[in-house]
Amino acid sequence: MENSTYNGITNKIRAFFAAKAKAVKNFFATLPQRIKNKFAGAKEILTQGNGKVSASMCIMGLGQLLYRQWGKGITYLLAQIAFLAYFIMKGAGDFIGFFTLGVKQGNAWYGIEGDNSVIMLLMGILSIIAIIFYVVIYISNIRDAYRIQCAADTLKQPVSFKKELSSLLDKNFHKTALALPIVGVCVFSILPIIFMILIAFTNYGGTVVPPALVDWVGFENFAKILTLGQFAPTFFKIFGWNILWAILSTFINYFAGLGLALLLNRKCVKGKTFWRLFPILAYAVPGFITLIAFKFMFSYGGPINQMITSAGGTAIGFLDIDAKWTARLIGLMVNAWLNIPSGMLLATGILSNVNTDLYEAARVDGASAWKQFVKITLPYVLFATMPVLISQFIANFNNFGIFYFLRGGLYMDGYFLASDTDLLINWLYNMSIDNNYYSIGAAISIIIFIVTSIISLAVYVMSPSYKQEETYQ
Repeated sequence: MENSTYNGITNKIRAFFAAKAKAVKNFFATLPQRIKNKFAGAKEILTQGNGKVSASMCIMGLGQLLYRQWGKGITYLLAQIAFLAYFIMKGAGDFIGFFTLGVKQGNAWYGIEGDNSVIMLLMGILSIIAIIFYVVIYISNIRDAYRIQCAADTLKQPVSFKKELSSLLDKNFHKTALALPIVGVCVFSILPIIFMILIAFTNYGGTVVPPALVDWVGFENFAKILTLGQFAPTFFKIFGWNILWAILSTFINYFAGLGLALLLNRKCVKGKTFWRLFPILAYAVPGFITLIAFKFMFSYGGPINQMITSAGGTAIGFLDIDAKWTARLIGLMVNAWLNIPSGMLLATGILSNVNTDLYEAARVDGASAWKQFVKITLPYVLFATMPVLISQFIANFNNFGIFYFLRGGLYMDGYFLASDTDLLINWLYNMSIDNNYYSIGAAISIIIFIVTSIISLAVYVMSPSYKQEETYQ
C-alpha cells in the first residue's frame, strides 16, 4: 500500500508537468486562432448590434434596462458608477503616480511631507488592476446585451438575473466557491510578485529610499548585475558556483537515495525496516536544527576539532573565511544528509513496481548487474521521477538555509556583500534585507526565475518522461 502510494504520487507529479508542458505548447499553437476568433466576435457585435447594445456601450446596463432586465441593468450601472467615483476621487491620481512615482520631495527637517514613491507604486498597481477589472465587466456588459438581443430576435426568453444568481449556487457553484480564493491569491500572491518585478526596474534601495523619490530606470539594474560596476564580478562568481552546487547536490542526493533503496531492496539484507529507520529519523528532524548542529560540530570548539587537538593535531577552520572548498564540501555533505532519505523513500516505491521478468530475461541473456541497472532500473526510475528530479534541482538552486546557517553573514574580499559559498538566493538576501539594495535584489530574483525556468523546461522536454510518455504505461 505504501509503495503504491509513492508510485501514485510520482505519477501525478509527472502527469502535472506533462500537462503544463502541453498546455504551454497548445497555448502558443492556438493563440493566433483564438485572437482571430475574439476579433471576429467583436466585429459581429459591432456590426450586428442594435441601438440597445450601443446604449450599453455608452452607459453600462442601459441596454439591459431597455430590455427590461432590471437586475442586471442596475448591477452593471452601479458597477460603472462605483468605478467612476473611485477613479475620479483616487484612481486617476494613483494611475498617474504609477508612472511618475512622485514629484514632491519630502524634508523631515522642515516638516515637509513628500510623496512616498513605494506606496505610489503599490497603489498604482492596484489602480491598474481596478481598470482591468472594469474593462472585463464592461466587455461582459456588452456581450450580455448582445446575447439578450439575439434571444429577443429569435423570440426566446432571455435568462433572467434571478436565474443567473440561482445558477451560482447550483450549476455554476464552482465560480462562487473559487471567487474568494482567487481574490486572496491576487492580493496576497500576484500583487506582491508584480510589485517585486516592478521594483527591479527602479532605483529603489541604497540611499534612494523614502522620503527620497524613486525613479524608473528600465534595465539599468540588470546591466549593473551582468555587465557593469561592482555587482557583475560577484554575480558571475556566485552564478557559476550556484549552477555547480545545484548539479552536484541534485546528483548526489538522487543517486545516493537510489543506491540506498537498491541496497535495502536486496533479498540478502536482513531487518530492512530497522535499517530504513535511521535515514527516516534524520529526515524527520527539522532542517535548521540539523544545520545548527553541524555548524557546531565543525566549529573550532566543536567535537571534531576537539578530537583532532586531543590527538595532537591543530584545530582546523572547516568553515573559516579561507575554507572555500572545505566549506562547500561540508555543505554538500549536510545537504545530502538532509535529502537522501526522501530520495530513498521515493526510489523504494518506484522500484517495487519494476517488472521482475525483465531482470530474469536479462540474466538469461548474460547481462551483468551493472548492465541491468543501466538498461532497466535507471531508465525506469528516471522516467517516473524526472519531474521530482527537476523540482529537487530547483530546490537546491534556491537552497537558502544550508550556507545561511553554516556560514551566513560572512563577507569576503573579491565579493560584494557575499562569500565564496553563498548562492544567488543568499546574495539576494544580503543585498536586499541586510543592505537595502532592493532593486538589485529584485533583479536577481527575476534572473533566478528565468534561469531555473529555462533549465527545468528544457530538461523536462528532452527527457523520456515527456518524449516517451507511453513507453512504461
